[in-house]
Amino acid sequence: MDSQEVWNLENGEVKGLSNKDGPHLIRNAHTMSSSSLRKRSDPMLLPKVRCRVLRQFLNNLQEVILGTKLCLLFPAIPLAVLAKCYQFGRPWIFALSLMGLTPLAERVSFLTEQIAYFTGPTVGGLLNATCGNATELIIALFALHQKKILVLKYSLLGSILSNLLLVLGTSLLFGGLANLKKEQLYDRKQADVNSLLLLLGLLCHVLPLMFKYAAWTDTFTAISTLQFSRASSILMLTTYVAYLIFQLKTHRQLFESQEEDEDGDDEKALIGFWSAFSWLVGMTVIIALLSEYVVGTIEAASDSWGVSVSFISIILLPIVGNAAEHAGSIIFAFKNKLDISLGVALGSATQISMFVVPLCVIVAWIMGVAMDLDFSLLETGSLAFAIIITAFALQDGTSHYMKGVVLSLCYIVIAACFFVHKNPSIHQSTTDSLRVVQSSTGVLTA
Repeated sequence: MDSQEVWNLENGEVKGLSNKDGPHLIRNAHTMSSSSLRKRSDPMLLPKVRCRVLRQFLNNLQEVILGTKLCLLFPAIPLAVLAKCYQFGRPWIFALSLMGLTPLAERVSFLTEQIAYFTGPTVGGLLNATCGNATELIIALFALHQKKILVLKYSLLGSILSNLLLVLGTSLLFGGLANLKKEQLYDRKQADVNSLLLLLGLLCHVLPLMFKYAAWTDTFTAISTLQFSRASSILMLTTYVAYLIFQLKTHRQLFESQEEDEDGDDEKALIGFWSAFSWLVGMTVIIALLSEYVVGTIEAASDSWGVSVSFISIILLPIVGNAAEHAGSIIFAFKNKLDISLGVALGSATQISMFVVPLCVIVAWIMGVAMDLDFSLLETGSLAFAIIITAFALQDGTSHYMKGVVLSLCYIVIAACFFVHKNPSIHQSTTDSLRVVQSSTGVLTA
């Protein structure tokens, strides 16, 4: 037994715990995608540290902070805090906070995967499914707390559009160019399930919009839209629970990643359970802090840069916040592993549509804030075309670079549309919406 093995045993770590010896870890698309951006650390110097606590801390620090190719972006976190404390320009705070969220989102995925080694496949899969879009959820909740409903809707809509058109489009494009002489195939079953759920979510967005044209008065429209949105959100969350049962229990084989790397069977937990849990709690707190900075300074950044809030929320936030996951999807498309790429793009879009959006509506209901599922005509139309085009592109189970070209160009067209679209003031729009509902009844917002 060498010094490295002795050190692992002394610290109670699980370097020797693999999928064969311990709990089985489901290698789904999200975990596989995030693992592509990780780098192996060299712990050769750590066994020479005599203090056990210090040695364990340094090991965790090395695996969590330095174990990603995005570690160069971590300095943006303290810089964002300093910029906030010393009253730097608010656009700088926004930009630094956005940069700091990029590695944190990838590390949350890593830490949930480490915890999943000890919790078993069901709990681990549920944890991965819940934390897969933790950054978007936290940003949405802070926007809701500050009553910036449009920012909340824009950011969630942008996450769905980004996954369906940008991530999937670039993955199919670069994957097709890298495998011109190979036939690219993928399992249609998983894509069909996600497409059906996205269409159901789209229906719940279209119907509140149609109330505007079917109702007699604005007051009646506001009441009906709010009531219908809250009822639909409950049904959407129920459907998402059924989807989790379908994904984690009854039809798990459809969502497990079968195309792992050659060393996939030798995957090992790199840190202990409580270490991973502590790091996860700490990073979640930091994400919450940076999310508050982002939401609080987004209008200042919009005014300073001369770009609309809708463009920043729908285009910039999803691109930067999910950069790690997006890059991993493209890397696996290069390797002709489209099932993983599709799992990342469609899985994230489904989770945002069927879990995060209705959850925000329910939380807003509890907080007494009037949030509905009406995303306005332009936004809902963009979402509808994105879902329909994606469903058509994935209907035959084969892929080539031309599909990627079409999806990517669709995203560029939508981005250009929101770049020139000038939305009203965030606070003014929210105030007007609340005033209409409160004038009609005091019960609905309480």
